[in-house]
Amino acid sequence: MNATVIDEQVRQAEIVALKKVIATLEHSQQNELVEEFVGLFRSDAIWTTGHGKRLTGRDEIAAFTQQVLPGAMKDATATYEVVDVLFIRPDVAAVKVHAQYLTLDGQPIGNPGTPLYVMAKEEGNWRLVACQNTEILDA
Repeated sequence: MNATVIDEQVRQAEIVALKKVIATLEHSQQNELVEEFVGLFRSDAIWTTGHGKRLTGRDEIAAFTQQVLPGAMKDATATYEVVDVLFIRPDVAAVKVHAQYLTLDGQPIGNPGTPLYVMAKEEGNWRLVACQNTEILDA
């Protein structure tokens, strides 16, 4: 099986677009913007939270997010950094991210996370489709 090959200039432009999705995810988390966060998901998306809760579909993701996000950033913030992108097809990408919760003065809280977001480009926009948040535990 051959790996997907796309023009390097197109690849770099798509990586910029994927990073914008992750930046929006970070922004929505930091500012407790439930609608903005939920809007990043495709309607039939699946998401497994960092604690193993499986959520199916945007409605279920929204209900969960409405319960946990408001108030979550009162004493903290979160950062998300894209560390790797694998194009499965030109319109489907696996995006590996480094996540970290921080105190408001920038000190790490708990263990970092290593989410994997599978995204699909539909109607010109990248959407979160299958997501797995995972906490990095000390070995």
